[in-house]
Amino acid sequence: MNAPGLLLAIESSCDETAAAVIDRCLRICSNVVCSQDELHRQYGGVVPEVASRAHVERIIPAIDEALRVAGVGLDDLAAVAVTSRPGLVGSLLVGLTAAKTLSLVLDIPLVDVNHVEAHLFACQMSAGRPVFPAVGLVVSGGHTLLFDCRSAVEFEILGSTIDDAAGEAFDKGAKLLGLGYPGGPAIQRAAAAGNSRAVKFPRPMIDSPQLDFSFSGLKTALLYEMQGTSHGRLQPGALEPGALDPARVADLAAAYQEAIVDVLVAKCRKAVRRTGRPRLLVGGGVAANRRLRECLAELAAAESLEVIIAPPNLCTDNAAMAAMAWEHLDRGRRAALDLDVSPNPIRNR
Repeated sequence: MNAPGLLLAIESSCDETAAAVIDRCLRICSNVVCSQDELHRQYGGVVPEVASRAHVERIIPAIDEALRVAGVGLDDLAAVAVTSRPGLVGSLLVGLTAAKTLSLVLDIPLVDVNHVEAHLFACQMSAGRPVFPAVGLVVSGGHTLLFDCRSAVEFEILGSTIDDAAGEAFDKGAKLLGLGYPGGPAIQRAAAAGNSRAVKFPRPMIDSPQLDFSFSGLKTALLYEMQGTSHGRLQPGALEPGALDPARVADLAAAYQEAIVDVLVAKCRKAVRRTGRPRLLVGGGVAANRRLRECLAELAAAESLEVIIAPPNLCTDNAAMAAMAWEHLDRGRRAALDLDVSPNPIRNR
């Protein structure tokens, strides 16, 4: 007999193999995340083929560990949730195949979850109360998106990146500066000793009335600043490891971080003013950045706005945030076994 309130959630959208058990009251009974950072560090970014192969090896152990930590068995599950979009297609397919198998064998509902929307639902899990409607910002390695969140399951995109996501900009900037991978934490560490006003980097699209983002030009500006020229002419040895002294690296990291944060906060300000929503929800891996959190706190005070940021353990990719599947189940929504994955955040209508 299936327990009435236990959900197994599976996440494999990028480079984290994750499984969690969440009860009907959104209590996280277990939240297992198998990181692939070491596999991708040598490349300075996620390699899709490497990621999908690692998921194949880790998905069953992750599910087993989630059940063990929660102290439950397969027969105790009422439903299985899985991320079906957006993400790397090969990675997504591994999680979906496991979820479909469990749904079929156990004869329990299958629920598909949108990964970026789940990042915002993590804010409700943290708050322990309803937080919708709201404006939502998802900022991660693969996505920078602004949403008008009408309810826990109704999301309209207000703006997105036209090139690099903010997290990707951090990764590329860190690689240029020789700071390692993942780039966000590396730049944050280096920036702590730097002067954010030492370099005036551009703030792409910050004055545009649109709510879209662009960060690729910022990376180019960092490259030129490292070369010591605004004309893009590479100076001999300028980008060799150790060519810049640590103080210069710290200043560049601080100024680069400040430029990214300024754009994110400015777009959030425009979005809440335009929609009139009373609160801002923030999720995704970059939401763990300390400087972004400081500036969002200043925004909240200036705009009399409630800002809810997912806690660090729910900012990075994890399966627990797929607890939003309960919202779909409450509305009678189930996925069919012919469900497919998609790299796009928006379902085709």
